[in-house]
Amino acid sequence: MSSSFFIKSKETSKPHKKAKAGAASKRKAPGDSSEKSKVRAQKATSKYNEEISSDSEGESPIMSKKKKPHEEIEYDETPQEKKLRLAKLYLDQLKEEEENKAEEDSFETDLIAGRLQEEVLEQKGQLQRLIAKDLVPPEPSDIRVFRGHKLPVTCLVISPDDKSIFSAAKDCSIIKCWQKLHTVPGGRKGTESAIWSHSPILCMDISSDGKYLATGDMNKLIMIWEAATCKHLYKFTGHKGPVSGLSFRRGSHDLYSASHDRSVKVWNVDENAYVETLFGHQDSITGIDSLSRERCVTAGGRDRTVRVWKIAEESQLVFHGHEGSIDFVWTLRLRSKQAHGCHGDSGLEQPHWVASVAALQNSDTVASGSHNSQVNVWKCGPGYRGLQLLFSVPVSGFVNSLKFSASGQFLVAGVGQEHRLGRWWRTKEAKNGIYVIPLRRKPNPEQENVTE
Repeated sequence: MSSSFFIKSKETSKPHKKAKAGAASKRKAPGDSSEKSKVRAQKATSKYNEEISSDSEGESPIMSKKKKPHEEIEYDETPQEKKLRLAKLYLDQLKEEEENKAEEDSFETDLIAGRLQEEVLEQKGQLQRLIAKDLVPPEPSDIRVFRGHKLPVTCLVISPDDKSIFSAAKDCSIIKCWQKLHTVPGGRKGTESAIWSHSPILCMDISSDGKYLATGDMNKLIMIWEAATCKHLYKFTGHKGPVSGLSFRRGSHDLYSASHDRSVKVWNVDENAYVETLFGHQDSITGIDSLSRERCVTAGGRDRTVRVWKIAEESQLVFHGHEGSIDFVWTLRLRSKQAHGCHGDSGLEQPHWVASVAALQNSDTVASGSHNSQVNVWKCGPGYRGLQLLFSVPVSGFVNSLKFSASGQFLVAGVGQEHRLGRWWRTKEAKNGIYVIPLRRKPNPEQENVTE
């Protein structure tokens, strides 16, 4: 019995174990899916947790695929392609150098062209220098006075190199000075027929190269002198009245003369020949001037006209102007009444006569003189339509002639006790002579900085 009992207990214990196993299996069944998902997640993360090399770090597979062709092209560059690439780089470099060189050359050519253009304009008399704004009044102690004439100075000229001044007077003499280098005495009464003799001299001019000096007198004669030695060369006759004006054409030896006989004559000094006569004025011609073109401009005095003579075209332009006599001319653009009435005071008294006018060529500076004991220096306004007084220089007597030096460094005034054309007034306290007035300019700040 005992054996059967133990057998049964063994038999009955097996199903109990199976039942326990089944219960355990039944208990584990719900957790099988979660364990499987954990395994799958671990496998998935293991794929992305693989080690990545530094070369491919941070790059996606797509980008690596795109870069592979370029790497292969650079790596696979043939020698011919390399030569072509280097040749293109060399050509680009040469092109850049040529462009830079062309810019430098163009800049230099522009500078040279500008200088050449200025020289051409200066030769044509069209280059303008605006210097009036920089001028300052001179000190009285800086004004130099040269005396030598016994009678009033009537005219003067300055040599082109600014080294000599030629002056003439009513005493019929010509003086070449800085230090009274030479004197040509005048002829006495009854000796006017002599070869070199002069009567009272009214006008004079010097050629642009400084070779010839021409003088005109009351005896209707024009004398030609060698400027360097004051040697007499020629005598021109033909005018029927006193010679009142002379002007050499710049760059040539053509001489224009004006006279009280109302005519303008053209002469060639090199050939010692008369060329032609121009008529048109209705009264005595009082002044003449010219530049480089075959033209001259004259002032008609009491016929109140200014005429421009176009000699090559055989024509003339007539300008009608003032109510009074036109005695001097320096430009056709001057229209300011104040310039010709500048020496008079408002009131019952009449304005002082303007006895002389001068202009610094190719600039905006003008000077005028009268018998009110002063020389006025003016600045031309915009368009040369007006004048502005810069300063006045005290000079005692009649200012019969004014000339600027070619360099613009000084102004020369011929002063006398009487007017050059008559004896309407006389200033006894005045002394006949030549006044050299320096034209000083304001210091340039840029130049001062450079010198410092």
